[in-house]
Amino acid sequence: MFIVYVLFKLKCTMYRIIVDLTITADEYIKRYQTVGAVVHTRSRDGRKVQFPAGILQPYVTHSGIQGTFQIEFDNLGKFQKITVL
Repeated sequence: MFIVYVLFKLKCTMYRIIVDLTITADEYIKRYQTVGAVVHTRSRDGRKVQFPAGILQPYVTHSGIQGTFQIEFDNLGKFQKITVL
């Protein structure tokens, strides 16, 4: 019974941030295409946030990255999911 409660509690404790990003292709290659690169930006609600640049890889086009993204992470701060809004 306790294990079920803990799993339920962890599953419900998801956090989301929304960020607007505009990164040129050149900037992405120079600053973010290295292993362990981190993006530093502000969320829409004004918080300073950072996240692994690698989570943006599926959204890189020939012109770079542009759009609004919702990033979800767990209560320990571990990345879970990214969605284009």
